[in-house]
Amino acid sequence: MNTQQRGKLTFPCEFTLKIVGMANNEFEMAVLKILHHHFPKLGESAISTKLSKNGKYLAYSATVQVVSQAQLDATYLDLSAHPLVLFVL
Repeated sequence: MNTQQRGKLTFPCEFTLKIVGMANNEFEMAVLKILHHHFPKLGESAISTKLSKNGKYLAYSATVQVVSQAQLDATYLDLSAHPLVLFVL
């Protein structure tokens, strides 16, 4: 298997997105709105949150069922472009 094949995903697949921003309601609402836009059937059990030690930052982990690379790319673009999102992994 060459390097290019090793890094490719096979769709559909389960994928975990990690989204970090400041711990506030606006960030939480923005992330949930974007996630539900791209994954309308996303349930609460697929999302977990973790507050930073000092409570300043909030990290979301969302495990989603991705059907295509285009869907994954669009989700990353929308999350990354939002001003309240500090970074997406």
